[in-house]
Amino acid sequence: MLFAVGGLAQLGGAPAWLWWALYLACYTAGGWEPGLAGLKALRERTLDVDLLMVAAAIGAAAIGQVFDGALLIVIFATSGALEAVATKRTEDSVRSLLDLTPDQAVRVGDGGEEEIVAATDLRVGDVIVIRPGERVGADGRVVAGASDVDQASITGESLPVDKQVGDDVFAGTVNGTGVLRVQVTRPASETVIARIVAMVEQASATKARTQLFIEKVEQRYSVVMVAATLALFTLPLLWGTPVQDSLLRAMTFMIVASPCAVVLATMPPLLAAIATAGRNGVLVKSAVVMEQLADVTHVAFDKTGTLTEGRPHLACLRILPGPRTGTDVGAGASTDRLLALAAAVEQGSEHPLGRAIVAAAQHKGVPIPGATDFAALPGRGVRACVDGQVIEIGSPVHLLDEAAPSGTDGARAVVDELEGTGHSAVLMLLDGRPVGVLGLADRMRSGAAAAVAQLAGLTGTTPVLLTGDNPRAAARVAGQAGISDVRAGLLPEDKVSAVRELQQDRARVALVGDGVNDAPALATAHVGIAMGGAGADLTLDAADAVVTRDELGTVPAVLALARRARRLVIANLVIAGSFIAVLVAWDLFGDLPLPLGVAGHEGSTVIVGLNGLRLLRNAAWRRAAATTAAASTTRVGTQTPG
Repeated sequence: MLFAVGGLAQLGGAPAWLWWALYLACYTAGGWEPGLAGLKALRERTLDVDLLMVAAAIGAAAIGQVFDGALLIVIFATSGALEAVATKRTEDSVRSLLDLTPDQAVRVGDGGEEEIVAATDLRVGDVIVIRPGERVGADGRVVAGASDVDQASITGESLPVDKQVGDDVFAGTVNGTGVLRVQVTRPASETVIARIVAMVEQASATKARTQLFIEKVEQRYSVVMVAATLALFTLPLLWGTPVQDSLLRAMTFMIVASPCAVVLATMPPLLAAIATAGRNGVLVKSAVVMEQLADVTHVAFDKTGTLTEGRPHLACLRILPGPRTGTDVGAGASTDRLLALAAAVEQGSEHPLGRAIVAAAQHKGVPIPGATDFAALPGRGVRACVDGQVIEIGSPVHLLDEAAPSGTDGARAVVDELEGTGHSAVLMLLDGRPVGVLGLADRMRSGAAAAVAQLAGLTGTTPVLLTGDNPRAAARVAGQAGISDVRAGLLPEDKVSAVRELQQDRARVALVGDGVNDAPALATAHVGIAMGGAGADLTLDAADAVVTRDELGTVPAVLALARRARRLVIANLVIAGSFIAVLVAWDLFGDLPLPLGVAGHEGSTVIVGLNGLRLLRNAAWRRAAATTAAASTTRVGTQTPG
């Protein structure tokens, strides 16, 4: 603000003392912290570019170019503030992840009595009770009861998982309709959710050391520039040069050699690309991330909520041979009747599969009759009476054992067929007889296959699927998306290991995910990209970029835009470096007038700045999207048919 007001005062013809005072106040407000940090670094015999910029700004003011110095201060102070804010947000969201685990749990004593204890006080071997709708208080194994548990936060599975005696459950997951007794198998500090927190913190700390290209050479450049400035000031004094002339030459050198143009060569293209990506549905968090996006060589996808929508829908309804419902006047009428009866029963259920069945009936416009005597059967399904008939819908594993023998063989065959293709099969009994099987599945996200093809063409490598879901469901989605490398059944730490394996041989991996279980892998990857619909604070903060519109087609487009930004950065560095080399040589070996030196320095700054801002135009995004489409067409055209 001080810089902007000072600039307006200078342009408006205000007294020089006023805008000088504003600029110097800008120096103080934005320069004290990097200056202090630079002085502390000097104690450790380290010279960083922040201290050099403060020194250059002071030198500019000493020879009357206070505007140039204030501009340097603004650039570097703003970058440092943004980095600090991003770091603080990530730390807060990591700590908030622990809120997924309840603070208290109900522990069962040796005599069967129940007591409420702190979850952190649970020990291995304790037995806890988890009632319907409660979060599991610790990692453990079911010793009594049956229920369905939503463990998407850990494994990423799109559907709740049936839990029986002997099955493992994870802290922070949500119990369904049944009551479970769970024996604790891990202390609170070693649960899966605690390990996720530790992995995110470790990976984030490692990635925080990444620097922009210009900062990678700051040490050598800083030392050379300071040494040259001091030499230009002191050496001429030995030959009798007046102090004022020697200081003027040294300050001219510091101005023309200062990396202001180099900084602007790097930042405007990256910041313009960030702004353009943001207008088109991708939030890129920093210039460092935009630079990293340009380096991506491999892309990995999560499945649920990333390639798919993350919620089940009714994919098919199979009528079983034998006695059926209603009047048998054709397959179409019988299918509608079965769907109506199933929806009538499921209207009283809160299970995601039940909601999907009701939504399918409503979408098709099938009249849904009323139901009575509704009952939820934990671990099995639901039951109700419709038009005087008892209808049960639920897990084939349990219902087939209780069904009348007639039709069970055909039902098993249909269930095996649907589950073999990655569907979740739900059996429907009418008065104890199998009458139908409903196949439910997660729906592919619109444009997923096209995005995969575009990324393959852009990077030269086919994307990889990393998911916690079962292999059959993963294979079905991968086949639809055009992915051949599928790694299923992965816990969060397994995804981290898979990312690190992909990163071997200097591969640059971008991971696209959406859930809390993806957060450690997002933080570990070269670039983590989160789907904005995830809603999990940790996921969005652990990621480097966020797809705010939930459109997968924006992922290849932002990679193409980042690559174009990198080309502009290289071009700008050549321009800025050429100007600096010419002006420095003129000052060292000739007699460079200060006004001409300032004009050359400012001219190079304006040129590289305007060149980088070309990416602010909407045409830049359209061009990036066209590049990805062309890349996918070229790759498809060069592949062997079949």
